[in-house]
Amino acid sequence: MSRAKRQAGVPFIMVTALLDIIGIGLIIPVLPILVGEFTSGRDTQAYSYGVLIVAFGLAQFLCAPLLGALSDRYGRRPVLLLGIAGLGITFLVTGLTNSLAVLVAIRLLGGAMSANLAVAQAYVADITTPENRTQSLGKLGAMFGLGFVLGPMLGGLLGHLDLRLPFFAAAGMCAVNWLYGLLVLPESHAPDPNAAISLARLNPFSALSGLARLKGVGPLVFAIVGANLAQFLLQSTWVLFTGFRFGWGPRENGISLFVVGLVAIVVQGGLLRILLKSMGERKVVTAGLLSGTFAFACYGLVPQGWMLYCVIVANFLAFASTVSMQGIVSKAADPRAQGRTMATLTSLTSIAGMVAPLLGTFLLGQVTDLPRDDLRVGAPFFASSFIELVSCAIAMWYFARHPAAEQRDTSLPASP
Repeated sequence: MSRAKRQAGVPFIMVTALLDIIGIGLIIPVLPILVGEFTSGRDTQAYSYGVLIVAFGLAQFLCAPLLGALSDRYGRRPVLLLGIAGLGITFLVTGLTNSLAVLVAIRLLGGAMSANLAVAQAYVADITTPENRTQSLGKLGAMFGLGFVLGPMLGGLLGHLDLRLPFFAAAGMCAVNWLYGLLVLPESHAPDPNAAISLARLNPFSALSGLARLKGVGPLVFAIVGANLAQFLLQSTWVLFTGFRFGWGPRENGISLFVVGLVAIVVQGGLLRILLKSMGERKVVTAGLLSGTFAFACYGLVPQGWMLYCVIVANFLAFASTVSMQGIVSKAADPRAQGRTMATLTSLTSIAGMVAPLLGTFLLGQVTDLPRDDLRVGAPFFASSFIELVSCAIAMWYFARHPAAEQRDTSLPASP
């Protein structure tokens, strides 16, 4: 690819990632409430929302290998444009539909199309030199983070005006993004008719075979998965819980999710390096998991909505724990098996992201008929607290058996 085309491709992929994630984030504060328009009670609203989250995550998990294989065979550009167009259609149909069945079907399609973010990462790898690749992928990751900060807040503000407005806004972003790509985006990977699309390559569970090769770092991997499960459980029930307990609407939830994202960026983008230098990885992990254990319990216990903001800020160490554990796993694993180790971790985390909504919305659905000041309404968050505590125990056990895991690492990148 010529330098001019490469220079045109890099900003497009960054904009694509940003707009895609903003579009996904836009609907987070309003989708649970929209589901309530199609259900007869709070319990069925919780269960139905759980089904929607699982449908999206399952389709994304299953289709990522397929889109990657298609992009190898037919080129990145057509697959990226197809994904952007498909995602835009799902947002538009979601804003127009009055059927829960259609909503479930369209979320399946949306999950499949959102898997094209993996193709965007492959595009970046195609157009960057090896010495600049990590930096470029880091910029792409920063776009993901920025999108998740801006999206929920914009969605909350728009949803306060009209519940379906965020979906139309997200569809409009995809339309602009698709047109930009059609006119500007060059192909980064020449189509290869000989690229095989085998069943083994399309199997998203194949990476789990790496569990047998993890050896000493296996327990810490499960601590990471547990911490992610606790976080996903919290995320999948946050909007419904705050609505039930505090009467929050899209605007309040959008602002709260913006604060969560902002704290995450501050910690992972700058404070993490300072924490690792002063405390070391082991203490950062332990303190972060303990902080999360108490914070999740407090989310379910606080009687006033404004107190949630205090807990979010006080829980800043939790945003450093998972990243630190990933760094330890990467350094402790066999250097020849880094790819398989990270693939296994990603696959397990994806599965946790599908299990959490089923568990969280089930627990919330069981307590929705209770008075809003009944502490049992916080059941999903208490479950998150327990899972986080188990993850902390696993991590502490691992560190006790592997004292060498304690390292003061000043070379870690500023952002994950």
